[in-house]
Amino acid sequence: MTEFWHYLDSGKQTPAYNMAADECLLRWHSEGKIPPVLRFYEWKPAGLSVGYFQKTKNKIDVDAVEQNGFKLVRRLTGGRAVLHDDELTYSVIVSEKHPNMPASVKEAYLVISKGLLQGLLALDIPASFATPEGKLDVQSSAVCFEEPSWYEIIIDNKKAIGSAQTRKSGVILQHGSIPITVDNELLYNLFIYKNEKVKERAMRGFKDKAISLTEATNRAISIEDLKKSIKSGMESALNIHLEPFELTPEQEEEILDLAKEKYSNDEWNLSR
Repeated sequence: MTEFWHYLDSGKQTPAYNMAADECLLRWHSEGKIPPVLRFYEWKPAGLSVGYFQKTKNKIDVDAVEQNGFKLVRRLTGGRAVLHDDELTYSVIVSEKHPNMPASVKEAYLVISKGLLQGLLALDIPASFATPEGKLDVQSSAVCFEEPSWYEIIIDNKKAIGSAQTRKSGVILQHGSIPITVDNELLYNLFIYKNEKVKERAMRGFKDKAISLTEATNRAISIEDLKKSIKSGMESALNIHLEPFELTPEQEEEILDLAKEKYSNDEWNLSR
């Protein structure tokens, strides 16, 4: 029997709003107020999200973030920093006890990544799963997309979708960045390096480790086509039907309050 999930397209929102919305959806699902959710969103202004445990001092050039008109925000999930600019971001909120969700983080990644992969393949994007050898996350870089994790999506052996997962109150939150284009020079201007040579070496290495959809296909990929295809891929892979969901005024207010109180607050964003 096909299960019904919510489908929420938030459009373009501030970095603080985007992280607050994911947290609120997680809480509402844990309280039984809403079913599982697939959410799509974009960023306005562009945001630099840092992982829950990631240090910003002497790692992130906060002044450069502000000078470029971006906003820094800390995620609930782990991992390293991601610049969210010309991209589609997805989030999946589902109970840990859901029959389709394995107990292990790695295997849950696989279940959700199947939907992402089907969506990209339907657009004739030659994507596949990452199955890294050896120990992961051993580098000291602050930049996400420099190393793929198990079952993340790669194209030509380069990371194409960067995802992160956390589990709170019995609920899985997995969200991820699907870059349409990436400005490598701009990205690396947001981080602190010992000197320019180290920075330039990191930038050169990044080109061999990460790829955008435009670079991978040499053609324009529209956000709307990407949404439609990944939505369909998720429905097929998870055997679900996604029903459009609109926030109530009360839910919208709860998100905005959390965005202001927590995700716009330097104490949360910088103090780790």
